[in-house]
Amino acid sequence: VMDAPPQREDSRPFIDLAHAFAAQGLRVPKIEYADVRRGFLLLEDFGRCHYLARLKQAPDTADSLYGDAIETILQLQKKTPDYPLQPYNRALLEEEMGLFEEWFLQRLLNASLTDEEGEVLAGSQACLVTSACEQPQLTVHRDFHSRNLMCIDNNGPGILDFQDAVRGPISYDLVSLLRDCYIAWPNERVYHWAENYYRRALDGGLLASDTDLPTFQRWFDWMGMQRHLKAIGIFARLYIRDGKAAYLADIPRTLNYLIEVSRRYPSFTALAKLLLRFERQLQNKKGLLLTERKPAAS
Repeated sequence: VMDAPPQREDSRPFIDLAHAFAAQGLRVPKIEYADVRRGFLLLEDFGRCHYLARLKQAPDTADSLYGDAIETILQLQKKTPDYPLQPYNRALLEEEMGLFEEWFLQRLLNASLTDEEGEVLAGSQACLVTSACEQPQLTVHRDFHSRNLMCIDNNGPGILDFQDAVRGPISYDLVSLLRDCYIAWPNERVYHWAENYYRRALDGGLLASDTDLPTFQRWFDWMGMQRHLKAIGIFARLYIRDGKAAYLADIPRTLNYLIEVSRRYPSFTALAKLLLRFERQLQNKKGLLLTERKPAAS
């Protein structure tokens, strides 16, 4: 049963996208009954086993599970659903990254930026947005990670939490999957899986024939940086505003992704130094956070 109070969220995008994605052959829950006025839905039960649990219990299943998930991404991208998808445009990308400074830097770390540091962060974000906008724009689930993929049978994962789907950068869902904020893999495996996707997307015409692997890898890496800046801001907000302390544990892993990737690209050398300072501040403050927290009014 889904309980979605109408005054807090609109169930209609979930319902409409469920029908549209099911028509594409994607494994989304069947909607047995919907009362939109009162915000109740009765959904097909996909069980209790999500990808994250299976991957932690049986890491040797990773190649198989990620192979199925990548196939699902390709299936999602090959056809535009019969539903008007919002464009994942420059304004939305910038708004998301703004959560990093507002909620992580200012509210969680109580940190402020010098004018020079502010220019570094703003310039880095501008590079990330430009990279995202130059990619092929296809259907994006927008939260395609191990907690939203269910192990239901041998025909691919069951997909949850798709109501915020947009039309955006081709690498977005892939980086959500492979640089998951909840579980990390060695870079060699991540790039191997990403290259497998690249070959499939190239063969399927989703990528232009002149898109070389280094270009796609840069898109993938930089898209991950945009997503992880957003995710860190969201995790901080969930802790400060909503009292969900468990998300604090996911910030160091996500911040580490940012530091690792920014160190690989000369364009982000200054950002890497800045992120290392934030990492030290987080480590110094981590033990105090639970006792300090005072839920915000908004």
